[in-house]
Amino acid sequence: MEVDIERQGRRVLVNLNGRFDLKSNLTFRNVTRPLLGESDVDAIVIGFSRVSFVDSSALGLLLLLREQASTANKKVILSNCGPDLTRLLSISQFHTIFPIE
Repeated sequence: MEVDIERQGRRVLVNLNGRFDLKSNLTFRNVTRPLLGESDVDAIVIGFSRVSFVDSSALGLLLLLREQASTANKKVILSNCGPDLTRLLSISQFHTIFPIE
């Protein structure tokens, strides 16, 4: 998985590209963890427009990031979720705990 970072004021857009699975967990953590400590960041927006696959370990990472962000007074927002991911988020009830744009 490749990751692009785009800063938009106090929001940071983390655009994912490829498969978000067990093999990409370390990449995701290495990109998002430093953002939690940045005082000028209010929201971390995870962009899924170029994601081809999401597995259960990725969902677990999103939950962990949300918990850590909450402790740091930050939001995690899911963005550009296609129909398959939207269905997965609905089945797993993620749509009730994450803002989705």
